[in-house]
Amino acid sequence: MHYRFMRDSFVGRVVYHLSKHKYFSHKEEHPDYVIPEKYLANEDIPNDSSASSSSSTTQVEDPRIVVTWDGDDDPENPVNWPFYQKAFFTFEIAFLTTAVYMGSAIYTPGVNQIMAEFNVGQTVATLPLSLFVIGYGIGPMVFSPMSENAIFGRTSIYIVTLFLFFILQIPTALSNDIVSLCILRFLGGIFASPCLATGGASVCDVLSIPYGPVGIACWALGAVCGPSFGPFFGSILVVKGDWRWTFWFLAITSGSTLLVLSFLLPESYGKTLLTRKAKRLRALTGNDLITSEGEIENASLTATELAIETLWRPIEISIVEPVVLLINIYIALVYSIMYLWFEAFPIVFYEIHHFTLIEMGLTYMSIVIGIGLAASIYIPVIYRIFTIPMKRGDDVAPELFIPLAAVGGICMPVGIFIFGWTSAADLPWIAPLIGGAIYAAGAFLIFQTLFNYLGMSFWRYLASVFAGNDLFRSVIAGVFPLFGRALFDNLKTERFPVAYGSTILGCITILMLLIPVLFYVNGPKLRARSKYSGSG
Repeated sequence: MHYRFMRDSFVGRVVYHLSKHKYFSHKEEHPDYVIPEKYLANEDIPNDSSASSSSSTTQVEDPRIVVTWDGDDDPENPVNWPFYQKAFFTFEIAFLTTAVYMGSAIYTPGVNQIMAEFNVGQTVATLPLSLFVIGYGIGPMVFSPMSENAIFGRTSIYIVTLFLFFILQIPTALSNDIVSLCILRFLGGIFASPCLATGGASVCDVLSIPYGPVGIACWALGAVCGPSFGPFFGSILVVKGDWRWTFWFLAITSGSTLLVLSFLLPESYGKTLLTRKAKRLRALTGNDLITSEGEIENASLTATELAIETLWRPIEISIVEPVVLLINIYIALVYSIMYLWFEAFPIVFYEIHHFTLIEMGLTYMSIVIGIGLAASIYIPVIYRIFTIPMKRGDDVAPELFIPLAAVGGICMPVGIFIFGWTSAADLPWIAPLIGGAIYAAGAFLIFQTLFNYLGMSFWRYLASVFAGNDLFRSVIAGVFPLFGRALFDNLKTERFPVAYGSTILGCITILMLLIPVLFYVNGPKLRARSKYSGSG
């Protein structure tokens, strides 16, 4: 891989500092480097915010000299990386997301073993799943704003938290009581969270705006498939070993991922890269007037402002903005049903159709297939209706995404009803799997379109909006598996054990269809009244 990937990786930065800049040095530290004149003079230099990595404008008082990229085609700017480097970087982020995300439900095939070993009931044995999901809703409230601070950037947060996630799998695998298992899973969820909240932002760091939705969709394949891979691998590990092996497997996969990414995952956040460049230029020239946009922002933040930015704003936007609140409710419901199915699938395929544990784990691949089919349609369509017009310079409104959201909103109840009313012993086992795939396709479309709608509507406070959404959906979805079994058991009939429980969920998703319709009709008016919207 390119020298830049190793130089700007976590290990590369450590070697750089330990060797006192002898190894993995930058062009500004080479003997033949010619210092641009603007960094030598103490003249008043206007702030060229267009060359900055951020879309916001920072007003710089003279005589500070703000470091920018060396022209629009500067190869150090991640947006200018060659296509193969962008593709490899996106794959790294997607793989990292999958590696930690499948940890949510990977142990669920071993729930019966945990119930027997720790002498607990179904609900208590499911609690480690719920706490993990809640944990990665809480983590982004801190990690997401940190990742947009020039001091930290993205990569160091990914690597440090992945290391902690890896270490936590060892005591989790050795747990001797349910309390320890619950606490360790909650902590594991917190340290699994950075790539879930900011993975899309990392991908957008290396893409120009027209390609953003396409890149996010490619990354999201790893994010949304991860929870389905978990029970698949978990079922094999539980049969061949026991429930503890699911966590040893997580330790192996996260440890291997940590080893590779520590050497090959470069920093991508522009403000962080420019801050490092400013430090090198100050050392080279001795000119203390040289600074960067990120340094100026940090100098202007008080402790109170930082606390508001980190803790309160995501909550405030989620509460006071009707657009954000409605989307959060919708996505939380989509998320929750997916986790509720970790209770429904064993009822249908293990108890009704008498699949083996491994065969039951394989049924979760129907969700992956549905997501893959939806992505194969969504990515070309969004390229045609969004990327091409944006490249032409056309104005594109956020409502562009709503028709696809409506398609997803229709697919979900259709899939749920098929799943519920074909889950009977005298009906083919393939039928509920088809329903699951249709639901997953709709869920993928809802995730992608509404996230992009949020991104285009509230781009000024994107980290806060996504952190609030992550908290909202994770806390709600984390609670659903706790009563999932009771929902289906209390409404079951002899022939259709999950039909009426699924019908309730399907009817709710039908009502949720009103949300994209509302945005399509009144979206511009709602954004115009918003104090946080980019158009407000």
